[in-house]
Amino acid sequence: METRRLTMGQALLGFLKNQYVERDGVENRFIEGAWGIFGHGIIAGFGQALQQNPDFPYYMCRNEQAAVHIATAFAKSRMRLSTFACLSSIGPGATNMITGAATATINRIPVLLLPGDIFARRNVAPVLQQIESEQGQDFSVNDCFKPVSRYWDRISRPDQLPCSVVEAMRVLTSPAHTGAVVLALPQDVQAEAWDYPVEMFEKRVWHIPRPVPELVMLARATEWIRSAKRPIIVAGGGVLYSVASTALARFAERTGIPVGETQAGKGSLPYDHPQNLGAIGVTGTPGANIAAREADLVIAIGTRLSDFTTASKTAFQNPNVRFINLNVAEFDAFKHAGLPLIADARVGLEQLEAAASGYSVDADYSAAIAQWKARWEEETDRIYNIQHGPPISQGEVVGAVAKVAQPNDVVLNAAGSLPGDLHKLWRTSKPGGYHMEYGYSCMGYEIAGGLGVKMADPSREVYVMVGDASFLMMSSEIATSVQEGYKLNIIVLDNHGYSSIGGLSKAIGSGGFGTNYRCRTESGSLDGENVPVDFAALCSGLGARTVRVTTRAELERALAEMRTHTTTTAVVVEVDKEMRVPGYESWWDVQIAEVSEIESVRQARAEYEQAVRKERRHEIAAPR
Repeated sequence: METRRLTMGQALLGFLKNQYVERDGVENRFIEGAWGIFGHGIIAGFGQALQQNPDFPYYMCRNEQAAVHIATAFAKSRMRLSTFACLSSIGPGATNMITGAATATINRIPVLLLPGDIFARRNVAPVLQQIESEQGQDFSVNDCFKPVSRYWDRISRPDQLPCSVVEAMRVLTSPAHTGAVVLALPQDVQAEAWDYPVEMFEKRVWHIPRPVPELVMLARATEWIRSAKRPIIVAGGGVLYSVASTALARFAERTGIPVGETQAGKGSLPYDHPQNLGAIGVTGTPGANIAAREADLVIAIGTRLSDFTTASKTAFQNPNVRFINLNVAEFDAFKHAGLPLIADARVGLEQLEAAASGYSVDADYSAAIAQWKARWEEETDRIYNIQHGPPISQGEVVGAVAKVAQPNDVVLNAAGSLPGDLHKLWRTSKPGGYHMEYGYSCMGYEIAGGLGVKMADPSREVYVMVGDASFLMMSSEIATSVQEGYKLNIIVLDNHGYSSIGGLSKAIGSGGFGTNYRCRTESGSLDGENVPVDFAALCSGLGARTVRVTTRAELERALAEMRTHTTTTAVVVEVDKEMRVPGYESWWDVQIAEVSEIESVRQARAEYEQAVRKERRHEIAAPR
């Protein structure tokens, strides 16, 4: 057997650069390069390998968590068909990536994490940044990745690598089981040499399958559809990842069944498609949520049916409601005691369309769908054009960005009150035009994620909308976007604190306690003047062209000028956090103190006890 003597780090890189994926006859490299920050524990092993392989790009980030967010956003934009590796030193560099790992795994997005690790040979210990354990000598901070990873391994000997990397790629390329994959790399083993078989470095193409539905389940699903009077489709991220938008549009048009989109599934249909009722769930529109409440059949496609989508299991109130769960993952297909149609979303929709040929909802339901849709477009226009302030409303900012954005552009966000507003209000024209990280709702994702989206398709303008609190958590990748030459359009909304949690605090009777950016007074309370944070100066200092605006007219002029720039540009605008976009026909279960000395909390608890009674236990009943 022919071999090559390489260090473990060199062999790992040689393997990764030759991994490809193929779906529908289209082939591309899977690992597009590596992000990270060099430190001890990585620089002499995998880092040295990167130095001698310039055809496998290395990108320098400012924060290891941000590197994982960049990779996650990139992979999501590429519909999970390519991603990055993310490397770090041992210690804090590694643990910085844990939040990013959780974000990727929860959202079912492939990322490869390569944290440096402590010495495998134990005579050098404790090394810098090593946490010692009295229980044994094989513990390291990298064990913390285990709960938030889909695959985890530690390469303690160079000869273990060939077996591990194949398993890592199996998980990364699996439509059903993908997420964060972690290979912990002890710093001494990275630099150790072994005679690796040359076959390990040959081009390998991983086929991305499109599983077909099982015929018995397909027949039963068809029967359920044909007998349904008020069906609704819930379109999740799986519609986008399987490139099933055309199949969904055709199925909805031919059956007349309305569609509600989850946060991950928004953009599955153009906003103006006749069957698209828009957002569904806690952050949903009135029409989608009314249709869900009355539905006798829910066709859930590529969604994990999270609590925001199901409004904490209060969304579907018809006592006879049934669920068809078309999902590539068996785990999700069995939720809500649904009929599990385990298949690729596109193939499953195509087969459902053929099997249910001739079925259509009745005229009354069609008329209600059209009416709900027309009323929501009127409501969106109203919110877009509220003449409030200054400070202006957040809904107006969304409207101003929507006015200047083109159909091919991308709006991106992750946390705070913006996800709810954008889910309802943003008018998406093309798949991928709405990028929301809401599986983990990770503050700090936005700017790093925007860079990943821009790198995935530089032809698309990317609008990063970020609240002040999330901006302060992680804005450093502005400098990275400048360094790498990827233009971002950043809109910073300054509302002096945590707007979303502040609103939630008021809803549970706590009055916004601890959610405002205000100075501490002599009495000891945090209700003094607003903390004077200069977000424009922060953006400028990181290399962005920046302008601060106050009025709606100034904002629109700044956004129009932003499109003419070739480098990252930021617009900072103060908004009135109390001028909120309403919730519509929905509820979210947030536990409220059962006993309290505060009257407003007691009142909120009484209302909670009434609302929680609407929660359904769909999972108890067997599929009927």
